[in-house]
Amino acid sequence: MATAVPAERDAVAAGLGVLPPGPDEAVLGAVGRAHGRTDVVAVGVGPALAAASTASALTAAALRGTPYGLVVSAGIGGGFQPEAPVGSLVVADEIVAADLGAETEDGFLPVTELGFGTVRHEPPADLVRRVAESTGARTGAVLTVSTVTGTAVRAATLRERHPTALAEAMEGFGVAEAAAAQGVSVLEIRAISNPVGPRDRAAWRIGDALAALTEGFGKLAPVLESWNRHDS
Repeated sequence: MATAVPAERDAVAAGLGVLPPGPDEAVLGAVGRAHGRTDVVAVGVGPALAAASTASALTAAALRGTPYGLVVSAGIGGGFQPEAPVGSLVVADEIVAADLGAETEDGFLPVTELGFGTVRHEPPADLVRRVAESTGARTGAVLTVSTVTGTAVRAATLRERHPTALAEAMEGFGVAEAAAAQGVSVLEIRAISNPVGPRDRAAWRIGDALAALTEGFGKLAPVLESWNRHDS
């Protein structure tokens, strides 16, 4: 699993029934499963730090001879209404870099249309299905943004560009890029803490979202333990 901040890390750890690292062990890195072991680590906020931290942990595990078989980017995020209400869980069938590209007079161009890079990763479809069935999570695209949406206009623009999007967060694509570089499967799960749109702190329900994340991972543990990347 890969989480963004300590509160999310602790929620995931509680759901899985494992202990998060102590202060002397809290090296930013990837979280995943290696030879039956589950590690839960905070990797930081934003796609760049999440990618760097995940890559560091994956590399360290590979050098130890205990490479990870799966990385999960998990945490809270904004939900597009009404499809992803506050307190619900979303599992990504696509992890999309929503603002990686260029603004032009004709509108936004993703980096792929500029002739290089990628803007999306697809988690294993069979694993996404199993996670959704076990947790009741909704499935759809989860957008990775460097700037959190704070207006109705921006929310509408993102929905127009990405009609299957259910949620936005800030780390998933970075985690996915690091995992893909080392041939490791990736999954993203988000508990919805607020609507995507006008920034309204009074409408945030972070505690409810963390509780949903903990509950979801409690149901998810058997799926992760039984899943094999070669099943897909």
